[in-house]
Amino acid sequence: MSDRRRYPSDLSDARWALIEPLLTSWRTEQARHGLNIGHPPRHDLRDILDAVLYVARTGIPWRYLPHDYPHWNTVYQYFGRWEQAGLFEHLNDLLRRRVRENEGRRPEPTAMVIDAQSVKTSTNVPASDQGVDVGKKIVGRKRSIVIDTTGLLLTALVTAASIQDSTAGETLINRIASAHPTIRKGWADRGYREYLVDHAARLGIDLEIVRRSPGTRGFVVQPRRWAVERTLGWLMLHRRLARDYEALPARSTAMIYIAMISLMARRLTKESTPTWRGL
Repeated sequence: MSDRRRYPSDLSDARWALIEPLLTSWRTEQARHGLNIGHPPRHDLRDILDAVLYVARTGIPWRYLPHDYPHWNTVYQYFGRWEQAGLFEHLNDLLRRRVRENEGRRPEPTAMVIDAQSVKTSTNVPASDQGVDVGKKIVGRKRSIVIDTTGLLLTALVTAASIQDSTAGETLINRIASAHPTIRKGWADRGYREYLVDHAARLGIDLEIVRRSPGTRGFVVQPRRWAVERTLGWLMLHRRLARDYEALPARSTAMIYIAMISLMARRLTKESTPTWRGL
């Protein structure tokens, strides 16, 4: 770690200790294949990850990174390579298992909740990757996520906002059935169609559509589904996710994983997650 002034988004020593083994292993593997950035490596991995977290937390453009971080182009290059290598998904899985074990749960969940969120996009997002969510009147992209019942992320998918929830949900349920065979129960809102329930049943998952009680008006907390709404609220603590700024959907998905990695690392080390009101 370089000797520089620390930012609130930077990793503490305890949180870095959770993440460092995976990044070090990645760098070792890169060196073994002669693929390291800057031969030999010149950049501290902790500083690189701190810079990525700074972007995720503050929402600034990559080019606006403070000068005491490594150059923005270097940071973005690492971010892209980590995304392509699947490091963020892998790290999310490792930390989620540890959080569940610390809370006295089994490492692998047996139930899930699925939901989608449409968000506006910035001007740098290609038109071909955008769409219109007619119901919510949003032009942009859609984030579909699957969580366990405690709100921790299992998988995520970013599509054009015009993609129907059930279409994205089919892809996600296929992933869940493959990566998390212990899951046998799921909940979704009424935006998901019955054919998705049938598809999930064929994969051994009992997917239940949570419906509002007849006659209810206004906001009402829905059983089971409130957990995924809370997770989406957690993600919004990272301003980069308030709007979709990433040119590539895969990079947008990576930002979702980064937000959850930051939240779970703080939970494991019992460090509070500061809100914007407290800063």
